[in-house]
Amino acid sequence: MLDLSRHLLAACLYLLLPCSQSGIFGYNNGFHYQDISNGNGNGEIYFNGIRLLVDSPQPSVSATRGSSVTLPCHYRYEPELSAPRRTRVKWTWLPANTIATNEAFAEETQVMVAMGNRHRSYGSFKGRVRLRRSAPGDMSLVISELQLNDTGRYRCEVIDGLEDVSVTVELELRGVVFPYYAQKGRYHFNFFGAQQACLDQDGTLATLEQLLTAWEEGLDWCNAGWLADGTVQYPITVPRHGCGGEKSAPGLRNYGQKQRLLHRYDAFCFSASVKGTVYYLNYPAKLNFTEASRACARDGGQIARVGQLYAAWKLKGLDRCDAGWLADGSVRYPITNPRVNCGPPQPGVRSFGFPAPHMKFGVYCYQ
Repeated sequence: MLDLSRHLLAACLYLLLPCSQSGIFGYNNGFHYQDISNGNGNGEIYFNGIRLLVDSPQPSVSATRGSSVTLPCHYRYEPELSAPRRTRVKWTWLPANTIATNEAFAEETQVMVAMGNRHRSYGSFKGRVRLRRSAPGDMSLVISELQLNDTGRYRCEVIDGLEDVSVTVELELRGVVFPYYAQKGRYHFNFFGAQQACLDQDGTLATLEQLLTAWEEGLDWCNAGWLADGTVQYPITVPRHGCGGEKSAPGLRNYGQKQRLLHRYDAFCFSASVKGTVYYLNYPAKLNFTEASRACARDGGQIARVGQLYAAWKLKGLDRCDAGWLADGSVRYPITNPRVNCGPPQPGVRSFGFPAPHMKFGVYCYQ
């Protein structure tokens, strides 16, 4: 019995010998990794001389709604390998409104995973994404039929064995921010009502970055509105009484986070390029709201929404000095070249508010 115990003890001691002595139990995947069990005894792994590098030549990409966009991502090894290795790539996404609020605690959403010729896409990206693969190491993500909610930070993660390297690319949509309030008047939306109001007008709640860009481009609006991150803010380019004070600096006035169900404000919406056409319907007579909706339908279209009119004005240069009905019951007209009898000296979308439905105006259609 004593001899048997000695043999078992000897075997156990052999198993605990460092890799350099036993040469049997060290981990080695054939090229990249080695066990260093003669270090602290924890069997740590280190990368053996070859570096996996992942980069993107464009940290930020902008595109238009409905188009296709490519988010660049490339990987390589240094020094270069003589034979290709089996790698896995994973694309994930952090929505723009999440970045502005609780990025540190936010969980990225899976967009696509791929290994070799096999791949899988997820959620709203299913069927809209693919890898470009124009050259060895090209893992660029191609997204088709861009949607308003596709904005945010995308992560390209390349995995080889225990090595895991990633790079991020920001996606922005070219579009326009516009203030929006309810037919009942100012400050009637809670956060969820503001979200729905923007969706109804072919938009989404604007992000902080989108509102900041609009302010830099000259947006000045002295009514507070919800943003996508749940804050309430408004942009001021010309400080004045009642808008933060005459002596305050230009900028975004920030009320901070508000209770989303109880507090009520206006909304700042964002709309991007429309695929169709917004046009003023040439009609022999002015129309009430019901007649305007029917006239657009007879013309093969539908009455335009507010976000569509703003996008056509901002992104396609729509200029028409004729007031027309829109789908929400408001009356507006777009001016890119200010002139006499067409409102203020600055470009913009002029608004008549929400007239009584029986009043007569023209109409803007979309098809």
